[in-house]
Amino acid sequence: MVYRIHFTAEDLARTRVAAAPLPSVELDIAVRMVQERSHPVRFGAWRQQALRRLRPQARMILDLISPRGASPDFLGATQTDSPEEFLQQVRSTPSSRVQRDLARIAERRALPAWVRRLADDEELLEQLWDTWEHVYEQLLGSYWPHIVERVAAERAARMRDVLEGGIARLFAGLNPQRIRWEAPVLHITMASGLDADLRLEGRGLLLVPSVFGCESPVVNPDAQPQPMLTYPADGDQRPLLLTATLHASTSHNPAASLATLLGRTRAAVLVAIAERPGCTTRELATTVGVAPASASEHATVLRTAGLIDTMRLKNMALHSPTSTGLALLDSGTD
Repeated sequence: MVYRIHFTAEDLARTRVAAAPLPSVELDIAVRMVQERSHPVRFGAWRQQALRRLRPQARMILDLISPRGASPDFLGATQTDSPEEFLQQVRSTPSSRVQRDLARIAERRALPAWVRRLADDEELLEQLWDTWEHVYEQLLGSYWPHIVERVAAERAARMRDVLEGGIARLFAGLNPQRIRWEAPVLHITMASGLDADLRLEGRGLLLVPSVFGCESPVVNPDAQPQPMLTYPADGDQRPLLLTATLHASTSHNPAASLATLLGRTRAAVLVAIAERPGCTTRELATTVGVAPASASEHATVLRTAGLIDTMRLKNMALHSPTSTGLALLDSGTD
């Protein structure tokens, strides 16, 4: 029993690997994972910490996203790689869309009684959005820079596969236990045992490396602008262990000591540029977890202050630290 994705030449030409992790994908899988006991070495410390930090209201989200089965589309119907944009898009979901998606889920499994009040209770709906953001912060927020770094390394490995062996090698390295390429069809063994066919019809496929999706592939045939498929963001690397130590290293990064001077987000932007000289504005936004417009604004302030330089290459802005910026970071870690 396999899920089959059919490719044309046009589909292969448009198939790509996501430039960064997708918050919608990682959070959906993380909510499921926190309710399980699987992968205790890899996720055990993260799971214990998350369960301690989650407020009782988080039960709202756990009720909507169960360990198995479909979750409401409005909680993940976006392919933006900015956590800030993702959370804003979810919060702006029309109540009619919320009602329609929950009705679809209710056809498959029982939902708590409070769900029926969402369409008419604005205060309850606002509580749901606040809780969604709280769940993101506790499950992913502190780990996000590490997840971004892991996915960047994984993407580079997959691009090397394409250069050296073409699309066939790319597909072969995604998830050998569950994904098999027999041109022109990609065969996927789903955890659910789903047997179905997806014809891409010229749209191509978005391949999404996932830290939390370390085992079973997830296919979203309705994603826009193109269907997507997740695969483990491990490649040839050792698994990223989400430990308490990893969490602490994020909480005590150099940006923290500069926050009083520059502000928390702007300090994080300066650190990100120093660690990734020549990064684009979008890469910067993804690393820090802000919208591209916000990243551009912070970069402008840092450039005016003489802490970074920006070079234009076609339609891209490439940011690098100046000696003054590096000196300021060095003083912040003393």
